Amino acid sequence: MNVRQAAFALRVVRRHAGDAAILYRRRLTARGEERLDRIAPVSPLAFSAGTSLLRAAVRETAGPSTRLTTGPYHPLGDDWGARVACYALVARGLRDAGKLHRAAANIHHADGTEAAWWLGLMARPAGRRAIRALRILIEAVR
Repeated sequence: MNVRQAAFALRVVRRHAGDAAILYRRRLTARGEERLDRIAPVSPLAFSAGTSLLRAAVRETAGPSTRLTTGPYHPLGDDWGARVACYALVARGLRDAGKLHRAAANIHHADGTEAAWWLGLMARPAGRRAIRALRILIEAVR
């Protein structure tokens, strides 16, 4: 699958604090054109804590020999894209690497349909409560 066919895309970027990522989602504009919209950034701390989740998502879509490299967009399928989007939204603002790692492991083993449902709740204008609820369920906070 290439980036033009994928529902989600992940781009790894290099920052002063280390590697980070930006997650995008494909949508149709009013004119019928396809566009990648930015969902959420993944901080360097969240990137290092959730590398196994991100690597598994990229390898599941692009093949087992694919590496997380900076620069190009990595295509993500629907299920893995929803999981990574949930992780990116939950990880925003958290600073405990152990809890971020535990959250990534729990999302890694979650069902893709369930992750898509959570993503729909968190994407609403009043999605802060859903983000907080998912943080508690995946053990990212107490």
